[in-house]
Amino acid sequence: MNVRRRQLLQAFSSIAAVTAPLRDTAAAPAATRMPVIFIGHGSPMNAVADNAFTRSLTAWGRRLPRPTAILSVSAHWLTPGQSLVDVQARPRTIHDFGGFPKALYEIQYPAAGAPGMARELQAIVKARKVQGSDDWGLDHGTWTVLRHLYPQADIPTFQLSIDYAAAGGFHHGIGRELAALRDQGVLIVGSGNIVHNLRATVRGAEPSARGLTDWAQGFDEAVKAALNERSFRTEQRLLNPAAMGASAAMAVPTPDHYWPFLYALGASDPREPLQHVYEGFHSGTLSMRCLQWG
Repeated sequence: MNVRRRQLLQAFSSIAAVTAPLRDTAAAPAATRMPVIFIGHGSPMNAVADNAFTRSLTAWGRRLPRPTAILSVSAHWLTPGQSLVDVQARPRTIHDFGGFPKALYEIQYPAAGAPGMARELQAIVKARKVQGSDDWGLDHGTWTVLRHLYPQADIPTFQLSIDYAAAGGFHHGIGRELAALRDQGVLIVGSGNIVHNLRATVRGAEPSARGLTDWAQGFDEAVKAALNERSFRTEQRLLNPAAMGASAAMAVPTPDHYWPFLYALGASDPREPLQHVYEGFHSGTLSMRCLQWG
């Protein structure tokens, strides 16, 4: 081998040694930031129903990127004065309702838990010490909708409780801290209803595009308008449903189903696109609005 060729080969080897790591780094897949969603879950019967709402959930699940884990904040795990996170490796399916057909109580959603992510949640939430718990599982605010979004139950799922004694700003603030989990592939799901007054539902009413009362339709529209504007002023109004107008007293007589919406809102970014994935009412006055940010 002549001197000139040896010099060229040495030079090429040096360049390759320097650039190879750069090529590997550039080729490495970027971390996917998961969207954050809110689901109006409605009746437990939606777990087995075939209607426009449940079909929209199935189609939605096919569009969503696959998460590494699912964090659900459900209206049905209320812990006044404290915040708990489920740390079980195998959370049970909770049938937390009464008076429904036997078949509904036989349904299981056997998703694994996510104790590692639960510990990560405990580390990132600074506003409140979140305690680990093995006394809960997946309640119907979680499994009745995930059964349509992810029917294989093959994604680790865990729940965060709601301190029912805290005000709206607290829930929104916790949501803001939870946003960091999205960068680790966690799908944050708030599950409740924007308008929820079971005493004022219309028995036998078919699903409809609009609420059957002015107060139900009016409050749902006010929340939608505030979300679409997404200014600091409107976001602050959303933290206190009573500030959303006279219809709030009937639309949100108790905030248990409204608070999960604030966790999702807090975990979102104002610069992200917002989709109103589903709009409509069940039982005349129950808003089934579903939202996605990102």
